[in-house]
Amino acid sequence: MGFFEKIGRGISKIKGKLIVAFILFVVLDIWLVATVSAGIFKAAPDPTKVNPYTLKWEILLQDGFVGLLTPLEQLKTCFSDTNALRIFLNGTKYFALFYGLFVIIGIAKAMPKHEYEDIENGSSDWCEHGEQYSVLSKNKGIVLAEKNYLPVDKRGNVNVLIVRRFWCR
Repeated sequence: MGFFEKIGRGISKIKGKLIVAFILFVVLDIWLVATVSAGIFKAAPDPTKVNPYTLKWEILLQDGFVGLLTPLEQLKTCFSDTNALRIFLNGTKYFALFYGLFVIIGIAKAMPKHEYEDIENGSSDWCEHGEQYSVLSKNKGIVLAEKNYLPVDKRGNVNVLIVRRFWCR
């Protein structure tokens, strides 16, 4: 099994979780990144050159906490000016890299460990079309299941694994 086939099987195994992760990414991007970006835009004396040492932190923190309650207004602020959009897109880029690391870890954990993982080895049906009656009896013997008896007079190997509950009610 090739590396890319393993990745494909890993992705198909957690496809639903990846869709939820993408939706969560979009929600967090709008809610957190847009809020922080709009706060940085409002707190920067010169929005063309954002410098953390010249930011007005009281404005950033005040707008940040209030902005968490109104994320769509903050997103509107991000799209209102070119510099605000640039700050938002840079924040989204770094957030996507950070978030993508967790997605890659999730895919790596879901990848099959060997090529036979999730593939049935053997058959779960032990007989079809009356084949069991070449070994078992339909009428008499030790009861195994409905219409399946282990004959007591059979010669040869009569080893049978019986799987059932330990307790009977």
